Amino acid sequence: MKVAVIVAHPDDETLWAGGTLLSHPQWQVFVASVCRGDDADRAPKFTNALQVFHAQGAMATLDDGVEQTPLNEEALKQTILRLLPPIKYDLVITHDPSGEYTYHLRHIEVSKAVINLWNDQQITSKELWTFAYHDGNKKFYPRAIHDASIKSPLSLDIYAIKHQIMHEVYGYPLDGWEVKTTPMTEAFWSFTDTNMAKKWLESGRVLS
Repeated sequence: MKVAVIVAHPDDETLWAGGTLLSHPQWQVFVASVCRGDDADRAPKFTNALQVFHAQGAMATLDDGVEQTPLNEEALKQTILRLLPPIKYDLVITHDPSGEYTYHLRHIEVSKAVINLWNDQQITSKELWTFAYHDGNKKFYPRAIHDASIKSPLSLDIYAIKHQIMHEVYGYPLDGWEVKTTPMTEAFWSFTDTNMAKKWLESGRVLS
């Protein structure tokens, strides 16, 4: 099974889907991160994380400054297409159109770009999953959305490896936001119809 994971930053693949990737070692995984390819700290850690997942990957260097200046959508789409091997995928996994917490513009931009690329058949995949988490408008650490299409509680062994990647590979402190956030249950919205995903995006994520 050929799987593409398309994220904004190195560590998003682990934080939001790492347990799922670890639970399916038979998957052939390619991870694309659109930012931080020129980050001397994070880029090598991304490579090390991919080794744990037995995955391939690539990074780009789109702006990720603190100002979060909006990216040009067409440039973002072309960056994603350049990063991804041009093959037919069985599954593509990416961010939620509202982000996984309040608030990161890059997550939202990547989600919209991937959904539009899939709808336009510029990315070919049988199925699309978007992460399904929320933080109650900053009231708590991000958690799985209760009624998500897919909810997967992680085994203790799988969670331990995921936690280790966040703490030891990416180097986040145990008392830091990233490690405290690391979900023990992973969740996704699942689509097999490109038009439905597009309508879901345009309706503000309301499933009819």
